[in-house]
Amino acid sequence: MEILIIGDTHIPNRAEWLPKKIDDFITSKRFDLLICTGDLTDRKVLDYLKNLSDRVIAVSGNMDHLPLPEQQTTKAGNLKLGIIHGHQVYPRGDVSQLKEIAYDLGVDVLIHGHTHSADIYFKDVLLLNPGSATGVWSGGKASLIPSFIIANVEGQRVDVELFELREGELKVTRRSFEL
Repeated sequence: MEILIIGDTHIPNRAEWLPKKIDDFITSKRFDLLICTGDLTDRKVLDYLKNLSDRVIAVSGNMDHLPLPEQQTTKAGNLKLGIIHGHQVYPRGDVSQLKEIAYDLGVDVLIHGHTHSADIYFKDVLLLNPGSATGVWSGGKASLIPSFIIANVEGQRVDVELFELREGELKVTRRSFEL
């Protein structure tokens, strides 16, 4: 199962649209599942994402005024995934609090955003943060690097590809996990 994980676009408030290289790359594919960590801020972004997959799961970010849930869970392969925006955690991206949320939800993987900095963390539970797809600023220490994740799930295995737009090119970091 190929999953696009994306979030924190802040369109049109902080960015006009996705960077062209990211837009071209993700629209050239069709995903089995698309997960959005929130802060879309405009329905047109949600409608755009719905064209990339027949199955879209999105949660509400602290800047969203869309009728989206605060959290969701779903299955992929033999794994249970949890999705939150991340504004429930202070300080932003605090690993111990994110792990606690994952335990409370009973998930193997917790997908979150809000920090605007991509991150992959694994110890007991896999935490995936796609960063900001537009690379916009946040109220914290944002990387300002446009990014997203593609995860391939088969059974208990998760192959993660973190894409970052650096110096005009999409650079990829690959990691694999057996959960």
